[in-house]
Amino acid sequence: MGQLSIEVGELHFSAGWEADAPRTVDAVRRLLPISNRLIHCRWSGESTWIPFGDLKVGVRYEHHTSHPAPGELLIYTGELSECEILFPYGACAFSSKLGQLAGNHFATLTPDEGWRDRLREVGRRTLWEGAQPIQISEVD
Repeated sequence: MGQLSIEVGELHFSAGWEADAPRTVDAVRRLLPISNRLIHCRWSGESTWIPFGDLKVGVRYEHHTSHPAPGELLIYTGELSECEILFPYGACAFSSKLGQLAGNHFATLTPDEGWRDRLREVGRRTLWEGAQPIQISEVD
């Protein structure tokens, strides 16, 4: 299985797919490459997200959580609220105006030197500077 390459502006991350979410991984792969804007979460704490509106990815709950750790990427498949990818950088309790949500954990950032500092910088930029460009692609 390949790795994900994630770029937020000039900040680069790698991530590995989650083996416990094979249907979700397949669904996210069909969305790649993703070129969008990353915005700060309104409800979930220290996290950012990519909104996909009414997109339906055809996967129900699988390897889901409401409390991802920093660097654990989730996709919420749009049952109660809009479809989105959650990209947490700190303490996160995934929710919306409808209440607590659970998203499918499909990938996790690969730790390397400085990854936590870069992840916190993503949070700082989205909070204080607004939406940031994000590119997600799969690499071998």
